[in-house]
Amino acid sequence: MKIRLRFLGAAQNVTGSRFLLEADGHRFLIDCGMHQERDLRERDWAPFPVEPSSIDAVLITHAHLDHCGYLPRLAKTGFTGPVYCTPATAEIMKISLLDSANLQESDAENKRRRHEREGRRGPHPEQPLYTVEDAEKCFPQLRPIRCKESLELSKGVSATFYDAGHILGSAMIAIDVQLNGTNRRLIFTGDIGRWDRPIVRNPSTFEQADYVVIESTYGNRMHAPVEEVDQQLEQVIKNAVKAGGNICVPSFAIERAQELLYHMRELLTADRIPHMLVFLDSPMAIKVTEVFRNHPELYDAEARAVLKDGGNPFDFPTLVAVATADQSKALNYLGGSAMIIAGSGMVTGGRIKHHLVNNISRPESTVLFVGYQAVGTLGRQIVDGAEEVRIFNEKYPVRARIEQIQGFSSHADQGELLRWLSTIKNTPRRVFVVHGEKESSEDFAR
Repeated sequence: MKIRLRFLGAAQNVTGSRFLLEADGHRFLIDCGMHQERDLRERDWAPFPVEPSSIDAVLITHAHLDHCGYLPRLAKTGFTGPVYCTPATAEIMKISLLDSANLQESDAENKRRRHEREGRRGPHPEQPLYTVEDAEKCFPQLRPIRCKESLELSKGVSATFYDAGHILGSAMIAIDVQLNGTNRRLIFTGDIGRWDRPIVRNPSTFEQADYVVIESTYGNRMHAPVEEVDQQLEQVIKNAVKAGGNICVPSFAIERAQELLYHMRELLTADRIPHMLVFLDSPMAIKVTEVFRNHPELYDAEARAVLKDGGNPFDFPTLVAVATADQSKALNYLGGSAMIIAGSGMVTGGRIKHHLVNNISRPESTVLFVGYQAVGTLGRQIVDGAEEVRIFNEKYPVRARIEQIQGFSSHADQGELLRWLSTIKNTPRRVFVVHGEKESSEDFAR
């Protein structure tokens, strides 16, 4: 038996994780992500590098779109096998894929109308990469499997999921292959979480591995200590209230929104910040928060203690869930200061763009980033100090205060990645550094 590993995405970039493992005459795809950087989206429209129908199974580490968002397209073009993931990932993935499909249908329609007005056509037909119907069709292929349960993929090839500590339900995947009478262990880290963060448990570690495929999102950077998050968030809020403006927070609907609510609850309970209104303007985040509430068995000790005391880790009296588009538009007329949490996290779409139109040119307002901003995204342009940005084909001067709190990151930094690797007692035959921008991956590899 031979083992062959091919990297079909997330090589010197941060999205589009797809790794093809061939063993025992079978093909297994670990993660099936979309590309989210503007200059890489063409790859999602290209034919898949191998025939989708030849893939025996897909294994998903977690429900972020850069790890699972291509799945409906893969199924649409011929993949019919099982998709293995943890139960919480299966629940969240259904929400995230439907949201992705809705956005793509909407974007395609808007693009069609714009091209019609301008009398031109783009490089692709005005069609979504996949539709809501496509997403729903792949749901029966999901096969939830709990962490630490061994799964036989084929004779001589088995897989086991372990807590990754990144988001709720996230997993690292260990694949054991019987090779000529000996065992070879491959570990796919997915996204590695951080130690001592709220809500989720610490990342799993391993004593033995022959091959490791490890992410490097923050492979050349160090985060501020987790305990500094509350201090930084407190200061940002006090400054914004003093200035009399809103705080617009582009946030990922999965994990980041819930973690931000957790910190806001802690600060409000301790009376460390003004008791301002906080609007969760994301139907997807509202649904994902319900999944969080349904899986307390995945919480760390700190979050379980809140439950034991009768509290809800993600709720407080001044929190308002904004479900409809009309309710979202009404936020344009707010007086005083309020926090508006909306997607998308990298400002590539979603309701946050509408809120930025109304706030980014106001000196009294604040735009607070609490997540990674990939190269080529609008979020990255703003964080990098752009004086003017284009939103909905209109230019807006950036006059709002721009803040970023790195400690919110659910990705391990360089020190934490090395800490994770140091628990492997043997010397792996090879460590493959993936899922990071070129400089970050190369620095971490060195």
